Amino acid sequence: MSKHILIVEDEAPIREMVRFAVGNAGFEVSEAADAHQAQMAIADRCPDLILLDWMLPGMSGVDLARRLKRGDTTSDVPIIMLTARGEEEHKVKGLEAGADDYVTKPFSPRELVARIKAVLRRVSPEGEDERIEIGGLALDAAGHRVVADGREVHLGPTEYRLLQFFMGHPERVYSRGQLLDRVWGGNVYIEERTVDVHIRRLRKVLAPFGYDRFVQTVRGSGYRFSAQS
Repeated sequence: MSKHILIVEDEAPIREMVRFAVGNAGFEVSEAADAHQAQMAIADRCPDLILLDWMLPGMSGVDLARRLKRGDTTSDVPIIMLTARGEEEHKVKGLEAGADDYVTKPFSPRELVARIKAVLRRVSPEGEDERIEIGGLALDAAGHRVVADGREVHLGPTEYRLLQFFMGHPERVYSRGQLLDRVWGGNVYIEERTVDVHIRRLRKVLAPFGYDRFVQTVRGSGYRFSAQS
């Protein structure tokens, strides 16, 4: 069954171009011109991935991303931001709002499709069904669930993949570049600072359970996952 992609873009020519490129790549496509239409479309059928324009009339794409990441049914849906803002601070702002990747306009249809496939691959890896438990924190890959001391932890797709990698390779130090290769699949478009953004988001979600201390910064080297102080 083909993946369902929702395009949220207020400019009709861009929306049509994206719809054509994504449809030709074998994806099922639906469209929305603003945040309100997007929410109605999601309520009708939750997509597998959302292409979300930064600048939308009414509610901005960034605000919509934040709202979707707080929703029970949409928190795990990956988001790729479509933005004319290429400055680093805007990219980081989009990532911190919950976006899993961003594409700066103007972009080629081929690049966009490659980004979509890369995000979907790391959100839905194949052949990983193990259960890992470290110090009271458990990850069930088959059920795509994380449990801390019996309480379920709700993670975004990228934070889940990051935690899954960390728990599968505890006590080892990984540089930002190594984490990009192993967790993001060597996507050349992703900057190393992206790792820091997702590390902060992972720690924030684990903090109420007391497990943020497991994600440790090793000064000058990178990050390590360890149950030891």
